[in-house]
This record gives sequence, structure tokens and C-alpha cells, in this order.
Amino acid sequence: MPSRLALASLVTLAGLIGCSGCAAPVPTAEAPPVVEPESLGAAQFPRARLAEDGVFYEEGEASRDGTGRFYMGREIAQVMDHRGAAWLERPDRARQERPDLLVDALELAPDAVVADLGAGTGYFTFRLAPLVPLGTVIAVDIQREMLQIIEGRAEVEGAANVEVVLGTITDPGLDPESVDVTLIVDAYHEFSHPREMLTAIRRATRPGGQLVLVEYRGEDPTIPIKRLHTMTEAQAIREAEAAGWRFVENRDVLPQQHLLVFEKP
Repeated sequence: MPSRLALASLVTLAGLIGCSGCAAPVPTAEAPPVVEPESLGAAQFPRARLAEDGVFYEEGEASRDGTGRFYMGREIAQVMDHRGAAWLERPDRARQERPDLLVDALELAPDAVVADLGAGTGYFTFRLAPLVPLGTVIAVDIQREMLQIIEGRAEVEGAANVEVVLGTITDPGLDPESVDVTLIVDAYHEFSHPREMLTAIRRATRPGGQLVLVEYRGEDPTIPIKRLHTMTEAQAIREAEAAGWRFVENRDVLPQQHLLVFEKP
């Protein structure tokens, strides 16, 4: 088992990678740094027709925490930068979100292949890995710096069943029908191309496999999270079904978040 100092060093490294002028520690405020769209190869988000059913992304005035890009009436939130990695590992997160309840609710088979999409620092990757000793956890992120943190921690912990994949804003980069469960925690609301991403995830999922979306409950005004970083159950279901997923259930086990389960037909 690695020391706390070793793990803390990996997270601290996230604030320094690719930031040669960053001598100060990464702030752990409620508003971590965000990624500029052009750094993700998305300088232009054209108003373009999606697939066959006439759904459009629309451009409008950006709110303080938004991108000005709208999907099915929802403004897409800004992406958190890797320099906010310490916020993902904040000490009170386990108490606030109860990740122990989340991973238990997934009911994973020991040989399952699980994709942790928008993995960040691997907060859930390394909670999932012991649950699938005969399987694999694939940590997917669009920021290489985040994946470097996960690779370093996997080496420290000897987590041989953890793999990393650098995705894009439209595709996680997973092989067709290779995944049993895809878990997306507090990240889907930031996807600049949610329709394309959910469609690509469906292609990568085995028949009968699951997509699990975890988002702060947008219906509850008492939850202390900025509006664009929450989602209502109805909105999440609408968007997932538009990409060909079948809604199964909302497992009401978390104190502040929806745990929405979808299945590939």
C-alpha cells in the first residue's frame, strides 16, 4: 500500500505538468481551472445537424460557467483543467458523495471490463480496480496530464488491471463491443459533443452492457453545486435515449447525485 505522501505527490504533480510557470499550489476552491476549448482541438463548435433525427447543437451567449453551446436545451459546462486535480481528490469528497455506495451499487462481476470515462485523477478508477480482479478498468480522459497521474498511481499501487486511453471530444477510443460497463461521474455535463460520445460508447459496449451516468441532482436547489454542473433525471434520460440507450433505473443510493443506469439494447 503506498504512503499518503506518495499519492499526494502524484496529485501535486498534476498542478505542475505542462505549467512551467506554476510555482504555487493548485487551489481547491469550488471553481477549479477550466480548459479553453481550443486546447482540446475544438476551437469551433459549428451549429451542425446531428445524425438523422434533426437534433441541433445551438450556439448562444455563454453563462459564467458555460460554453454557450446548447444541446437539447441544456447549456454545456466548461471542462475542468488538469490543474484542478487536487479538487477531485479533496478530503471531504468521500463524505459528500459516498463513492463507497456508488461502486457497491454497480454490482460488477469479477471479470468485468469497466470504462471510467472522464477519469480525471483516477478517483473512481482505483476504487473499481479491486472489484474486478479478473477484469480490467480502462481510464479514459481527453487530457493527457490526467492520464499521466493515473499511470503513476497505478505503478505505485501495483494496479496491473488498470489501463489508460486518451480519448477525443467525440470518441472515447474504445474497441467495438469491448466494454461491459461505462461509468461517467460528474463529467457528462462537460462533454462538448454529448450525442457523438454517447453513440461511440454504445458502439464500444457489449450487447446488454450498461452505461451509468452519475450527476448532481438538478431538481434539488439545496445541493451546493453550480447549476450547469448538475442534471435532472429527465434531461439525462432524454439525451441518453436519443443516442440509442434504454433507461433501466435510477438507483437512489447517493446523498446528492443521480445514479442512472442505461442498457445497450
